[in-house]
Amino acid sequence: MSDASETDDLLYGVPAIAKAFGWGPRQAYHLKQAHGLPTFKIGRIVCAKRSAIRQWISDREKPTS
Repeated sequence: MSDASETDDLLYGVPAIAKAFGWGPRQAYHLKQAHGLPTFKIGRIVCAKRSAIRQWISDREKPTS
């Protein structure tokens, strides 16, 4: 992966995470705290990768047997 695509994949801050997926910031915080939304911190800022969140959502769409 090139540096440019890695930078494009990074969502820096909960407002950016929420905006990228059409959520409100409170909903993003709730998904992080209660449902394990894949995030990490850079300093004190909560960050995520678009690709990791897309995979997390995809994993939840699969039917359970």
